[in-house]
Amino acid sequence: MTTPIHAIGALHERVFGFLERIGDKWLLGLIARFAFAAVLWGYFLNSARTKVGDGIDGFFSISPGAYYQIALPAIEAAGGDVDAVALFPWGLIVVMGTYAEFILPLLIVAGLFSRLAALGMVGFITVQTFVDITVHNIGAEAIGAWFDRFPDAAIADQRLLWLVPLLVIAIKGPGLISLDSLLANFGRRA
Repeated sequence: MTTPIHAIGALHERVFGFLERIGDKWLLGLIARFAFAAVLWGYFLNSARTKVGDGIDGFFSISPGAYYQIALPAIEAAGGDVDAVALFPWGLIVVMGTYAEFILPLLIVAGLFSRLAALGMVGFITVQTFVDITVHNIGAEAIGAWFDRFPDAAIADQRLLWLVPLLVIAIKGPGLISLDSLLANFGRRA
């Protein structure tokens, strides 16, 4: 004779075991990519657009604003002259950071080289957070703290939530509905 607790446990295992089995290979990565696209893609795209010039030609021209956003100490050391900022390391950091902000989110949403792109975005967000705290001098109230009763800190709380879908993609992959999956299937057939 089964007890009600055992019956409830068995029902729980049947229902959620079934859901886990049917969604194991494709659902979690798809949900993580959807969450990234819905919440963060627009943010990173708009941020990246502030770092380049206008129009098609402007895309290939890093704006002075990019240097002010990313490498303010280097500009101050150069007397405020963006053209006097050394290419290595600051110019390279600005160029790579600017185009990474365009390319990595696009790769994640498309599901192409997703695991590497997700790890790249984890690194990008880490550097972004470091720059926000050390260069832009974000105050303690905006940084916040984990495990406090306030879930709305712009740095500690938000950025942790940004990292979760990226880490899911890096660990579990982008799911079956992705270009990575399409390429893997094509490679198996060839």
